Amino acid sequence: MGLRQWGRARLLLLGGVASLLLLAALYGSGSGPGSQPFMVFFPWRIEKQLYKLDLRWPKFPEQFTGQTFCVAVDPIHGLVYVGQRGDRVPKVLVFSEEGDLLDAWNTTLEMPHGIFALNTANDSSVWVTDVGTGEYGHTVKQYSPSGKLLQVIGVPGVAGSGTNPVQFDQPAEIFVEDTGDIYIVDGDGGMNNRLLKLTQDLKTLWLRGENGSGKAQFRIPHSVTVDSFGRVWVADRGNQRIQVFDKTTGEWLGSWSNCFVDDGPYSVRLTADEKYMITAQLNINRVLILAAPPVGSIRDCVVVDTIQLAARVRPHLLDVSTKSGAIYVAEIGAQQVQKYVPLD
Repeated sequence: MGLRQWGRARLLLLGGVASLLLLAALYGSGSGPGSQPFMVFFPWRIEKQLYKLDLRWPKFPEQFTGQTFCVAVDPIHGLVYVGQRGDRVPKVLVFSEEGDLLDAWNTTLEMPHGIFALNTANDSSVWVTDVGTGEYGHTVKQYSPSGKLLQVIGVPGVAGSGTNPVQFDQPAEIFVEDTGDIYIVDGDGGMNNRLLKLTQDLKTLWLRGENGSGKAQFRIPHSVTVDSFGRVWVADRGNQRIQVFDKTTGEWLGSWSNCFVDDGPYSVRLTADEKYMITAQLNINRVLILAAPPVGSIRDCVVVDTIQLAARVRPHLLDVSTKSGAIYVAEIGAQQVQKYVPLD
């Protein structure tokens, strides 16, 4: 059985719970002479399974022809954009939410890393970060839905840290608000480790980050999203945490690390009702569904459900349809995108 078939299996996470029960039995209640109370913080509150795999999506998985690094959903038009890498393969595939392959492009893209679909009353476009080191790399590109290049942010083929004009070194992902404000995490292993907020005309409003593990420092900022409470969430992959910032001022608001002991977060996306934060952990082949905090204190993160994938599937980036609630997961190892639909 191949990776793609194994990647469609859902496994139960019982080992951690069993280990805790064993420790509790060994240590007992802590009432014996010289014993210490057994206390463990366990950030898991799994109550029920929230999602199931849609085995019918896509209709023909063999239409993925490269390594699938990223995925973005346009819920208004029912489209799913997939960024893939490889020689002589289209870099962007366009599927319907029903699973039909509708289009493919292969222009001015070298190594797509992150992808974002923007839809407003005045704009419909697709944004792709390119981490290549050739003539098209170190850039963020905006395309029409049919693949026409509209604009390039950064200096093609030149890595840098400048802000006027803005330069990148392997930009990981982008999030664009309906207002046109742009958030970019720059530094998928390059010289930069930063979060930038730009205006629609590419003026830098604020910049946060440098290489490090302190507050507002990053080690491979890998994914970014913005909630309706004005908070910017960043997957700080190398530091195994999510950091949170005020979208207006860039002020640091807090961080989550207790859910990421085994592996760092590779993605951050919210469900439409902002009840859950969805993230992927590539090295342990897992998708986490976290309880998203309401406005106010960030508190600690809490896992409410998991999707455990087979070995070597390697989930990288993901997106959530704000219309259907489906989660689409781009898997580098399995070379596919899988769709998980809500059970409720």
